[in-house]
Amino acid sequence: MVPETDDRVNPLGIQGVGEIGIVGMNAAIANAVWHATSRRIRRLPIRIEELL
Repeated sequence: MVPETDDRVNPLGIQGVGEIGIVGMNAAIANAVWHATSRRIRRLPIRIEELL
């Protein structure tokens, strides 16, 4: 996260924390694919060719 505030963009001085949740989404999707197919995919994007 950026430690300084930008009053032009955010007059309240609030910093976003919602983006942090996106980091774990790739791992969650890869784990769901692994549980469904028993294939461990370690690269993104996950393509159908890698699962067949």
